[in-house]
Amino acid sequence: MELPEDRGRISESLFEVLRTYDADVDLSGLEHDAFEVLDSEDILYSEDIQIVLFALYELHYRGFDRVDARWEWNPSLLGLRAKIEERFEARLRQIAGDVSFSLGSAQDTARQLFALASADGGPSVSNYISRHATIEQTREFLMHKSIYQLKEADPHSWAIPRLTGRGKSALMEIQFDEYGAGRPGAMHSELFEITMRGLGLDSEFGAYIESLPAITLASVNMMSFFGLHRRLRGSIAGHLAIYEMTSSIPNARYARGFRRLGFDSPVTDYFDEHVEADAVHEQIAGRDLAGGLIEQDPSIAEAVFFGAQAACAIDALVGTHQLDAWGRGDSSLRQPKVKVQG
Repeated sequence: MELPEDRGRISESLFEVLRTYDADVDLSGLEHDAFEVLDSEDILYSEDIQIVLFALYELHYRGFDRVDARWEWNPSLLGLRAKIEERFEARLRQIAGDVSFSLGSAQDTARQLFALASADGGPSVSNYISRHATIEQTREFLMHKSIYQLKEADPHSWAIPRLTGRGKSALMEIQFDEYGAGRPGAMHSELFEITMRGLGLDSEFGAYIESLPAITLASVNMMSFFGLHRRLRGSIAGHLAIYEMTSSIPNARYARGFRRLGFDSPVTDYFDEHVEADAVHEQIAGRDLAGGLIEQDPSIAEAVFFGAQAACAIDALVGTHQLDAWGRGDSSLRQPKVKVQG
């Protein structure tokens, strides 16, 4: 993808730097400016800071056209990211609340995570899509999801080389399905592309980056943050576990909503696939991934449950943003411009 448009003085300065590689670049002034912004804004809703974090993380995935790949490991760039991440982690811990768990067997861990999933009182976007959403709102919903779903599983895959034993085996079993079980065209990200095109949307990764608000970017930046830090390998596992445990029923509702609007297979295949797959994955993720990790190393439990609680908390904020906008009759996008093919 191309570098996104800047959203303020921090992203403007950073993106200008990224256009020409300089191994000795000094970003201390940019760090200072970033903290000035963070002292006056909630990092979760800061358009400037979240687009900066997204760009810094994307250097570790597919990168950007005409941005030198050497930026990925530039020390000054990593230093800037680390400073921002300190504030990001503190805010995530704040919204996650006190991390609560009790040590026990792998099945005990799974029961606690299922209880957390059941207690999640966040707004139900899936209910709204199922019963009320218009075509335009459904397109917006897909645009919000696209920044993660078009590379689904990749943030969680950072944990693979950082795990061992039962937890690693469980993660590999889940990821094998996410990547299509070796069948060309069956990756879940590819199924999502079909869904997007079925509603006349551009299915290229990053096509709608300019329209996505900071809180949506924060939800995917959280995954990259967890995945790229070995000390938080438990958090990315906890995120995946709760994600799988809260996926099957919402995806069934999404499928009903799309059918209500006149769509069926192959447009609904992405959601139909997740109804079946995630009903299996939730057991593997809770018991064998999260539970297996904690049985092997009890000291990782706090990170696992922090990841799960933070995922629930930030998903609730994203859902609130969307439903509040739709309830007012407004768009949930920064720039409500939908690229419709044909």
